[in-house]
Amino acid sequence: MSRSGGGGRRPDSRHDQPTQAPAPPFQRGTDRGSHYGSGAAPSSSHAASTSTAPAPSSPSISASAPSSSSVSTLVEETEQKLTLAALAAATPPPSSSQAVGFPVRPGFGTVGRKCVVRANHFMVQLAERDIHHYDVSITPWVTSRKINRQIISQLINLYRLTDLGERIPAYDGMKSIYTAGPLPFESKEFIINLPDSDPRPSSRERQFRVVIRLASKPDLYTLQQFLRRRHFEAPYEVIQVLAVVLRAAPSEKHTVVGRSFFSTDLGPMGQLGDGVEYWRGYFQSLRPTQMGLSLNIDVSASSFYEPILVTEFVQNYCRDLSHPLSDEVRLKVKKALKGIKVVLTHREYNNSHKITGISSQPMSQLMFTDDSATRMSVIQYFRERYNIALQFTSLPALVAGSEARPIYLPMELSRIVAGQRYAKRLNERQVIALLRATCQRPREREENIRMMARANAYNEDTLVNKEFGIQVADDLTSVDARILPAPMKMFNGGRVEVWTCVNFSTRLNRDVAFQFCQGLVDMCNSKGMVFNLRPVIPISSSNPNQIEKALVDVHNRTTQQGKQLQLLIIILPDVSGSYGRIKRVCETELGIVSQCCQPRQASRLNMQYFENVALKINVKVGGRNTVLVDAVQKRIPLVTDRPTIIFGADVTHPQPGEDSSPSIAAVVASMDWPEVAKYRGLVSAQAHHEEIIQDLYKSIQDPQRGFVHGGMIRELLIAFRRSTNFKPHRIIFYRDGVGERQFSQVLLHEMNAIRQACASLEEGYAPPVTFVVVQKRCRTRLFPAENNRCDLTDRSGNILPGTVVDTEICHPTEFDFYLNSHAAIQGTSRPTRYHVLYDENRFTADGLQVLTNNLCYTYARCTRSVSVVPPAYYAYLAAFRARYYIEDETSAGGSTDGNRSTAERNLAIRPLPVIKDNVKDVMFYC
Repeated sequence: MSRSGGGGRRPDSRHDQPTQAPAPPFQRGTDRGSHYGSGAAPSSSHAASTSTAPAPSSPSISASAPSSSSVSTLVEETEQKLTLAALAAATPPPSSSQAVGFPVRPGFGTVGRKCVVRANHFMVQLAERDIHHYDVSITPWVTSRKINRQIISQLINLYRLTDLGERIPAYDGMKSIYTAGPLPFESKEFIINLPDSDPRPSSRERQFRVVIRLASKPDLYTLQQFLRRRHFEAPYEVIQVLAVVLRAAPSEKHTVVGRSFFSTDLGPMGQLGDGVEYWRGYFQSLRPTQMGLSLNIDVSASSFYEPILVTEFVQNYCRDLSHPLSDEVRLKVKKALKGIKVVLTHREYNNSHKITGISSQPMSQLMFTDDSATRMSVIQYFRERYNIALQFTSLPALVAGSEARPIYLPMELSRIVAGQRYAKRLNERQVIALLRATCQRPREREENIRMMARANAYNEDTLVNKEFGIQVADDLTSVDARILPAPMKMFNGGRVEVWTCVNFSTRLNRDVAFQFCQGLVDMCNSKGMVFNLRPVIPISSSNPNQIEKALVDVHNRTTQQGKQLQLLIIILPDVSGSYGRIKRVCETELGIVSQCCQPRQASRLNMQYFENVALKINVKVGGRNTVLVDAVQKRIPLVTDRPTIIFGADVTHPQPGEDSSPSIAAVVASMDWPEVAKYRGLVSAQAHHEEIIQDLYKSIQDPQRGFVHGGMIRELLIAFRRSTNFKPHRIIFYRDGVGERQFSQVLLHEMNAIRQACASLEEGYAPPVTFVVVQKRCRTRLFPAENNRCDLTDRSGNILPGTVVDTEICHPTEFDFYLNSHAAIQGTSRPTRYHVLYDENRFTADGLQVLTNNLCYTYARCTRSVSVVPPAYYAYLAAFRARYYIEDETSAGGSTDGNRSTAERNLAIRPLPVIKDNVKDVMFYC
């Protein structure tokens, strides 16, 4: 059955053509025959199973793999070709796009219906200025940008008309100031006295030594040449200067978080629960585009600690504060409060204190020695010194100060300082509350962005407009766009013969669990699957406190009958928190493909829920929910003409404060051709906050087996060969989660790994690669130019799925585009930016844009298009899933390395549990 891409169920969660520049000169490999695969590419008329070449016997080493010396030689050649000469002499890897040249845009796309959209980009005009960069040294060293700004602001107030030659510098808050002309000196020292934050008359001024030295002279001419496409290296230093100028005023008025600004003055605030509130604000970023410089502005919201008493905050973890905290609650409270600043409410003049921990004893037992060497309790001290009788004496005290001289603060007298960002992961209730409070339809969001930009009044700012000659447009930019057509799709049903169900909910009785399974099986069969009506063993109910025992029992009972369980339907316990443990046991210990269902949903016997779950089951048992008709008929350029493997890769990092938890890399790859609808995933733990994927390729010298090759790319290439009977003749690699300043680093290292993995399988095997970065968190938003035209908007007022932009707001020279591939369920749809860093396959603009858009219709968990190309989406889900496998090792109570250095933690990375082979194809379908 085929259908057009526009219908189906919504997902559960979003000219003149420049000459093509030569791609960086990796060796383009041939497809000579060898042990790894057949030499000839199949013609479009041949079935994918015609190859008879044998697959390697092991995914970790090939019997005829090239020697280590040949692989090393390839690595050296690759590094030489990709890296600038300046990097050749054992220098650190490149850190910006200045180090490696990326493909020039091969032209502009023409496919699709033309339209106009408005983008939240405000064009920037520059006047001629002689920019100077000065290094700033402040002694004693200060870590707070806020205090640094106060120091430099005081310096400017005192010396602007004299020593600074009437210049107004722009300060970045740390080590640099920029001026729109030279200062009267190349190096000068200033002494600045800053009033103490303690307003008591007895407080003293703090004195700072500030040294300003000329560092460089950023040239606006290089930026102008780059924007006119006469220069191909982005002058990031110049752009950084202008960004600092535009950020100067808001940095002094608002709370700065990355490139965003938040304040209670920027919109209504609200509570998220558990001592957390949200503030509104905005994001701004200066970007080079085809039209010139653009200031990307978007409204935003972020979570902050409520300025409440610590006792009120602790009540979110323990309602009864009259009794001592349990060890479990005490550890949770310690983790939640560590690093927060508080002020004492009983003192008129008060400095803030940063919490380093909480005492192991309650205040009723906590003793300390005061300045007169007198031993007393905390309770006695506050009674004698301040005449305060503490009420919650069973609670521990907050600990501030140093380990040598700790300061004990009663929770009931300590108030959390306002304006501290809550950087930890929000719980489900908080996320829902934040979304409800900040979700905005397109028309409302567009107007709020416009109002925010006008309120900033850039053109009235003395530093921005008069000193540096910067002018910012007062409205959004109109941009030419196209609406790509939706592809035609098909459905392939899977087959389930051996299955059963275990119910961990005490709310659902046996009859309801049976009715749920019967309704789910009937739905699967009605959708085209072949699903056995009878479970292999009777549907059972089990104790939610004995989950692992019940899962092992089900596994043993089915294997005793000599059958391999294809699917285990699991009705989750009524109390949340067991999903991760169930998936870890099923996927890493028992090798069971499972489908978890919420008891609340299961009890309703709802047809829509049955349909949603049936889609997930179908892909888990080998079916395909969406197959592109053009793929089956081999009509997709550079994909279906020759065996092509499509990779997706991502790295997820732990939340702030989880210093002992590793980053997790995930790589998925298509396992069918020409359909490219089934994927297999692998995961690997790596150093904390390491962005480059370390395990794409690896090799070790084994005493018995010699030089052994491995890594995720190699294993997936072998799996593709076994699945399709073809070796990949072409590689398309979608890489998620990379910032622009990391492009060169990631490309250099990960392309090397791809080349090594290929070369380890066959001498000279180097299929052409297209490497595309996927930026799903870009802050560009696209709005319909005419809100009332139904042929240009969907029912929610958003632009239509398939809207693509590769002009005006895109990179001046490089191959990138914005694609809004989905229909937003609520709020404003977010386009994804795709940036090509390497392209041996020489895609046209239309070719890559249409392929990416069509792939977005093949996401397995829904029948409509999604916001991110599925291989990248699957990689994100696989990495997220892998966190469940290690959660017991990195829980709050189980971590003991919080005081170790980053280097020590990196050396002690625990490997992830081994995922059972039959689960690697389904782990990211949830």
